[in-house]
Amino acid sequence: MTDPDDLLLSDTERLHALTALGDHYAAGRLDDPEFHSRSGDVAAARTLGEIRGSFRDLPGGVPLRSVDGQIVQDASTTGGELVPASSSSPAISDPDRELDDLRRRGRTVETLDGVVLGATLVAFLVLQFVVGWDYAWIVWPSLALTLGVPRAILRYTDSDEELYDELKESDDAARKERLRAATERIRELGDGRERP
Repeated sequence: MTDPDDLLLSDTERLHALTALGDHYAAGRLDDPEFHSRSGDVAAARTLGEIRGSFRDLPGGVPLRSVDGQIVQDASTTGGELVPASSSSPAISDPDRELDDLRRRGRTVETLDGVVLGATLVAFLVLQFVVGWDYAWIVWPSLALTLGVPRAILRYTDSDEELYDELKESDDAARKERLRAATERIRELGDGRERP
C-alpha cells in the first residue's frame, strides 16, 4: 500500500491548500514573507507529504488528508477563520488583552443593539396594529433606556465605542489588504508567473 505522504497532488488539491494558507494569512497568523514562502512551497509541492511543513504550526494542520488511498479536502478548513485563536494565551501583553476585551465587548453591544432594536420594532408593530393601542409610540422613547442597559452592564463608554469603531475599521482594512495580497499571490502562482 502506498504511503499517504507519497500520494500525488492534483491542481485542485494544491489550490485548496493555497486557499487555506491564504485564510491563515488573512487571519493574521502569517506575515508577508512567511505567506510568500509557504505559498511558493505549496504551489511547487508534488505530494501530500511535501505540503505538511507549510502547515506544521498552523491550527487545523494540513487541509488535505488521505482516506482509503485517496486525497480528500478537509471541510473544516474552508470558509474563513479556520480555528479560533486562544485569547487566554499568557504571551499576550496587557494592552493586547485590553484591545481584545474591547473588541469582545463591542461585538456584544452591537449584537444586543440589534436584538433590542428588533424587539422594539416588533413590540411597536404588535401594539399599534394587532392590539390597536393608540399609545404604541411610547416604546420608542424607552429605546434609549433599553440600549443603555447593556452598555452599563458591560461598562462600555462612549470613548470605548469610538475606539472600537476605529479598531474595527483598522482590522477590516488590514484583513482586506491581506485577502487582496493572498488572492494576488494565488493568482500569480496559478498563472505560472513564478517558477519554484
